[in-house]
Amino acid sequence: MQFGRTYEEFEVGATYKHWPGKTVTEYDDHLFCLLTMNHHPLHMDTNYAEKTTDFGKNVVVGNYIYSLLLGMSVPDVSGKAIANLEIESLRHVAPTFHGDTIYGQTTVLDKWPSKSKNDRGIVYVETEGYKQDGTLVCVFRRKVMVPTETYTKERGGEQPGRPELKQQEK
Repeated sequence: MQFGRTYEEFEVGATYKHWPGKTVTEYDDHLFCLLTMNHHPLHMDTNYAEKTTDFGKNVVVGNYIYSLLLGMSVPDVSGKAIANLEIESLRHVAPTFHGDTIYGQTTVLDKWPSKSKNDRGIVYVETEGYKQDGTLVCVFRRKVMVPTETYTKERGGEQPGRPELKQQEK
């Protein structure tokens, strides 16, 4: 299984479809809200959502959807990243509800070598998240600093720091 890419492996215009999707549960949404101290009743209070909102039900907190998509993109985009440099834009396009399944894909918009160090580069990507019916729910653009092949080889290869299994006496 691939876990991220080096600078040389990114192609401008390439789109990576992240797999598998994730079905969002009420538990996921509530746990994220509690962990991040977002206690807005739109996300936490079914009675409130049913009686006072246009949706008539709880809406999944948008930052959970963003975080989920960011995580989905790691094996394809940032698994080898040195740093996430910038989230340039983040748009929540449509609501997500408990029981929706989220899928994501990332397109490489541009890339350029680092100006300060020749063993890394910057990759500019856009990630889109959509529901099981194809409805776009979230879009964000970010810049990621990734290593070159030289950087990776000099620091231990594909799985740096992974110990070897010791042979056991039989």
